[in-house]
Amino acid sequence: MNFEKEYDLICVGGGIMSANLALLAKLVDPSLNILILERLDKVAQESSAAWNNAGTGHSALCELNYCPEQEDGSISIEKAVKICEQYEISKQLWAYLTETRYIDNPNNFVMSVKHHSWVTGKENADYLEKRFHAFKEHFMFNSIDFTRDIHKMKEWFPLITENRDTDEIMAASRMDRGTEVNYGALTEKLFDILATKFDTPVHCNHEVLDVDPDTEIDWTVAIKNTKTGAVQNVDAQHVFIGAGGGSLLLLQKVEIEEKEGYGGFPVSGEWLVCNNQEIIDKHNAKVYSKAGIGDPPMSTPHLDTRYIDGKKSLLFGPFAGFSPKFLKEGSYLDLFKSIKLDNIHPMLGAFWHNLPLTKYLIHQVLMNKEDRMEALRKFMKNADEKDWDVVKAGQRVQIIKKDDFEGGTLRFGTEVISSKDGSITCLLGASPGASTATAIMLTVLEKAFPELLSINKNKEKLKEIIPFYDSKITEELFSNELKRTKAILNL
Repeated sequence: MNFEKEYDLICVGGGIMSANLALLAKLVDPSLNILILERLDKVAQESSAAWNNAGTGHSALCELNYCPEQEDGSISIEKAVKICEQYEISKQLWAYLTETRYIDNPNNFVMSVKHHSWVTGKENADYLEKRFHAFKEHFMFNSIDFTRDIHKMKEWFPLITENRDTDEIMAASRMDRGTEVNYGALTEKLFDILATKFDTPVHCNHEVLDVDPDTEIDWTVAIKNTKTGAVQNVDAQHVFIGAGGGSLLLLQKVEIEEKEGYGGFPVSGEWLVCNNQEIIDKHNAKVYSKAGIGDPPMSTPHLDTRYIDGKKSLLFGPFAGFSPKFLKEGSYLDLFKSIKLDNIHPMLGAFWHNLPLTKYLIHQVLMNKEDRMEALRKFMKNADEKDWDVVKAGQRVQIIKKDDFEGGTLRFGTEVISSKDGSITCLLGASPGASTATAIMLTVLEKAFPELLSINKNKEKLKEIIPFYDSKITEELFSNELKRTKAILNL
């Protein structure tokens, strides 16, 4: 097909980030002309797909890597507070779409599943208790429960406590308001709203080859139809690159100085997936533990109830692997193509200062199924190999960023890179991306469309959609919103 010559915004990638940005922009100003492009034949096939991510509504309720222990023994919850706030912003968007009947049944993608943290050994149990006390003092987490009693844990997650000695040192915490999210189903729904209510469909089988500055508008985007091979150029005032692992390679072609020094380190993943319905039915929880000493945050093991394609599932992992691909449907040359003169030094620096990660990945790559079963048996004492299958998960690209002291650092999380004027933005990184997509895209909206948000009625519209937007989050506001979204989303 032939596209229009000019657009207000072009979104590259048919994942949850583009879905959030395009929909927020259209809700604020329906007159915006937006083009969304996806190189595969369907949306939500990479990081947004249900099997390619953890499905945890990452709200920092159970993920211990968001609460590091300080040198003085205290627990920092600053990052946990930020992530919790960002996830609640996502829920506010879903609640708005449900109230306005854009979404008919939110439980098609979000379900209530309690979040737990569980550790073994005295040192870890003491840490978890300190985290509990730190959480208890903050209004976002004051409903947390904690126990060292195995009998209480049997009520919370009986599968993990089976065949354990009553004198084993363990501790656990629990948050009742935890959620399980099918981000693939959610992404498809958001794009369906864009197509049916705002005449803004996703154009699949279209790959963006390059983005060049244009003297008359802002950017010229070269688009290739992957079925016919035809290439056409389209102009845009704003471009958002939200192509998951593929974002870095496209960003490197863009002529902005802000891209300098960025590199990427690809990490693949696998799950153990239970095939025994009797075992699946015994567990209705998300249970996160601590990563091993020296292991990266991505290695945090968890035993999770999932709801995928309308079916209850049980997953354990993740297990990391290495592939030079930046996407599951990418090229084995991706990593090598990403190495440039401006990022060689940062990449070497990041490698040198992250030797434990290299060692961890080598160990993970060499694991066979029985090795993975042994990891599972730390959670489930008598797990049987015949009850579990190995399933390929998604491909992630961790950010490598230039650093004056170390040459380069490996960053865990997500980061928005933008030109000075905000006319082009790019999202790099991974977890907790999908859970915090709405908050991240609000940031992009502010960078890219300051003129849009300078109009009072548009700011008021955003405030109607996202009550946390441009607000000081007090205990009263947080509590009221938690109750409101819980009722609307039927959690």
